[in-house]
Amino acid sequence: MAKLISIVAAAIAVSTPGCHAFVAPGSVRATDVRLGAKLEGREIEGALTPTNNFVLVKVADIQDQTEGGIILTGSAKIKKTEGTVISVGPGKTHQESGLLFPMPVVPGEGVVYGKYDGTEVEYEGSKHTLIRDDDILVKYTGDKLTLDTAEVVSDNVLVKVEENKDEMASGLLIAATTKKGGKPSTGEVVKVGPGRMASNGAIMTVDINVGDMVKFRDFAGNEVDIEGGEYAVVKMTDILAKF
Repeated sequence: MAKLISIVAAAIAVSTPGCHAFVAPGSVRATDVRLGAKLEGREIEGALTPTNNFVLVKVADIQDQTEGGIILTGSAKIKKTEGTVISVGPGKTHQESGLLFPMPVVPGEGVVYGKYDGTEVEYEGSKHTLIRDDDILVKYTGDKLTLDTAEVVSDNVLVKVEENKDEMASGLLIAATTKKGGKPSTGEVVKVGPGRMASNGAIMTVDINVGDMVKFRDFAGNEVDIEGGEYAVVKMTDILAKF
C-alpha cells in the first residue's frame, strides 16, 4: 500500500508545478529510472540500433597473457578482432530489385572480423564496434571459437592452409611463407558458406565442397587462428582452381 501511495505521489509531483511528492524510504524516484543507454559518455534515448547491414559487436577482452604464460604490456597486448553480436540492422537492399538481403548473424553469436574493419565506439561502458555483414570472416556459437562451432557466411570458404616446405640442394627446408609469393595460397576446404544471394533472392551456391584442395590468389585469404591451427577465409571468386 505504501509503495502505491509513493507512486501516485510521484505522478502528482510531475504533473503539478511546485508540488513535491513524498517518497517513501528505499523507493525509486521517477527521475532515477534510466530509460536509455550510455554512448561514448553521454546518455541516449533507447538502445543503440544498427542501420542497413551493420552489426553491433561487443569486442572481446584484449589478451594480456600468451598461452605460454608470458605477460604482455602496452603495445604488445594482442588486440582481439572478435566479439559477441549485440544487435543487427535490417539488412541491405539490392540497388536494382529492391530486395532486402537478410543478415547472416543474430544477437548472441560470436564473430571474427578483419583487423582493420569496423568503427569502434564505447557503449554501456565497454568497447564495441560497428561492422558490416561483409566484414564477418567466421561466426560461431558458444563461448569459444572451435572448428566444430565455426561457420562461414555468404560465399566464403574456410581453408586449412597447407604448410608446404621446399628443400634446397643443401638440405635446408624453406617454409612457404619465406619464399617468393608470401603466405601460402593452397589448402584443404573445411567449411563452405551457403552462397551469395542474387538480385532475385535466389542463393547462388558455390562449386566447392568440403575436402576439396584449392589454389587461391596470393594474399587473397584472411588469416584466422582456430584452436592453434592456421586457416584462411577466402571468397569464392578468389579461388583459382581445385584438385
